[in-house]
Amino acid sequence: MPVPIPKATRLRVLVTGGAGFVGSHLVDRLMERGNIVIVADNFFTGRKENIMHHLQNPFFELIRHDVVEPMLVEVDQIYHLACPASPVHYKHNPVKTIKTSVMGTLNMLGLAKRVGARMLLTSTSEVYGDPLEHPQKESYWGNVNPIGVRSCYDEGKRVAETLCFDYHRQEGVDIRIARIFNTYGPRMALEDGRVVSNFVSQALRGEPLTVYGDGKQTRSFQYVDDLVAGLMALMDNENEIGPVNIGNPGEFTMIELAEVVKEVVNKDAKIEFKENTADDPGRRKPDITLAKTALGWEPKITLREGLPKMVEDFRERLQVGDKKEL
Repeated sequence: MPVPIPKATRLRVLVTGGAGFVGSHLVDRLMERGNIVIVADNFFTGRKENIMHHLQNPFFELIRHDVVEPMLVEVDQIYHLACPASPVHYKHNPVKTIKTSVMGTLNMLGLAKRVGARMLLTSTSEVYGDPLEHPQKESYWGNVNPIGVRSCYDEGKRVAETLCFDYHRQEGVDIRIARIFNTYGPRMALEDGRVVSNFVSQALRGEPLTVYGDGKQTRSFQYVDDLVAGLMALMDNENEIGPVNIGNPGEFTMIELAEVVKEVVNKDAKIEFKENTADDPGRRKPDITLAKTALGWEPKITLREGLPKMVEDFRERLQVGDKKEL
């Protein structure tokens, strides 16, 4: 158990989107550290169940709030995670998605400026688009379709990064930017729409695993605990502001991933091919040299180690029959 920190010296930390998949795991670690944690979430993709275990803790506070609206709280640090991250969710309301990235980030930067807080933006590997450079370094400017069906998310995060640097240069706001690559683990939405959760849900239900296109497109997958450690290392670092790639450089084709899921979950599962979606990147793999050298961070959990933990969580929720997500 961590040594309790006197209340007067506890950091007050705001986590927007803190009831979501990644946000809730981050909240767990921040609470273990002894911080005072405030979660702001509008519950579009977040679930109260993800943070229920903290509700009776006097150092935890939950606020139902949409970051598109300004927020007034006194905090020392802001982890700005609020934004749908799954194509299923962000394509559902693309205008709302880009408003969340642009206006939400503006509001959080304004708050950081007013109260003198350090703000970490969770950006995304999607800023690289369908990359012409492989693996992707932070210096790569990307190859993004500005008018495609994914642009609300891709371009929204690119603008959010621009806003952070403009506030940093013009107003002296203390910023950090993490570019997150594909992440998986417990508490992902069962119908998240991203490939790992799709495959695991389908395998557990005995359905064919849906592979879009020829299945040769690649992704790298990091376990959520590795990501959280990377975000906290960046927030705590006094020299590096980013952007910093936070991801696992292990690269899998979609067919290879499907075979791993079959091996772990259901050896009898079939693979079914369907037409690919628009603007789906062909290859995606982070260069994490900067994270290693500046933060001393690199992922520790392999796909075969992390996947069973996610499967256990999904199996439990599928048996319970979580109607909200099914």
